[in-house]
Amino acid sequence: MKFTVSQSSLAQALSVVSKGMASNSTLPVLSGIYIKAEEGTLEFQTTNLTISIRHKIAANVEEPGTTVVSGKILANIVKTLPDAAVEFEGGERVVSISCDKSSFRLNTLDPVDFPEFPQFALDQTIELPSELLSEMVDKVYKVTSKDTSRPILSGILLNVEENTIRLVATDSYRLAVCDSNVETSTLESAFQTIVPGNTFHDVLTLPSMTEKVLIGTTASQVVFVFGNTTYISRKIDGQFPNYRQLLPPSCNTSVKINIPQFNAALKRVSVIALTNPSVRFDIDPDGKVMKLSASSPDQGESTELLPVEVEGDGMSIALNYHYVFDCVNAASDEKEITLELQSTMQPGIFKSYSKINYLYLLMPVRM
Repeated sequence: MKFTVSQSSLAQALSVVSKGMASNSTLPVLSGIYIKAEEGTLEFQTTNLTISIRHKIAANVEEPGTTVVSGKILANIVKTLPDAAVEFEGGERVVSISCDKSSFRLNTLDPVDFPEFPQFALDQTIELPSELLSEMVDKVYKVTSKDTSRPILSGILLNVEENTIRLVATDSYRLAVCDSNVETSTLESAFQTIVPGNTFHDVLTLPSMTEKVLIGTTASQVVFVFGNTTYISRKIDGQFPNYRQLLPPSCNTSVKINIPQFNAALKRVSVIALTNPSVRFDIDPDGKVMKLSASSPDQGESTELLPVEVEGDGMSIALNYHYVFDCVNAASDEKEITLELQSTMQPGIFKSYSKINYLYLLMPVRM
């Protein structure tokens, strides 16, 4: 095997496929990068047996061949090289790498031991604008659960129907829903799947991402195809919770809140809430103010008044401020958010409307 490739092109390729390397595997080959050189093309593959990534770039290939090298070491080497031609030679047991005045010899692994890239025949597919999808995933993926005992809650429900994309995530304490209009090729039926939250976020931040991304599913996989990259993840099986039954048709109190003011006030008030992460919201419709307050037996207490527009009854509710911050950060590109309340012991619902409509439902805590 012998080929030459530019450092910048190689560095980007390695940053794409490194997301698929296993970090704590007992099989050394899973922490490696499979490299296949053939006429004019280099193909890189990684897998941790849950996700598999394949990425291709152009290169000057003099002798075709395959090899597997340590992904971490190769990535660290390439990062430090100048932006010049990088030459690889060898591959059976050792590969020599040279660039400018630098040279390295890396031990290699047998490519025969590397798992074959998964084959797939897609049952359903849809092509979506990646920038919009990335913005939507950013708004919901922090709400996915980290509890491995309920894998369905670690996923994001993707539903595309009648030119509307909708993403839904919940960890059972809170629920995030966002939707946006998009022109899609006419679907015979709704496109729906559950994508692991971290996978969805990671794939959309890859440097090789193109303007549009094709998403498809098989019985056990969700597949992303864009440019010269194919990213395959294991699909989450099961029935996503019926989130619609949690959304009330109306509310007793509606509060319009300026997001920058609210964010700053919440930061100040929550400084006290070290051991108890709850912040109390008292809504006064007559004074058109919302009082934020927090207390701690050891530290003391804090309060702040925030001017708001209120429709409906006066109301009090206590919410976990960490979760409220996640909501505020997700809606930070808007100026205003609405808080809708039914009662002290029913969930609070934050809503914002723009290019991406956003809803965030949060269970109350004891006051």
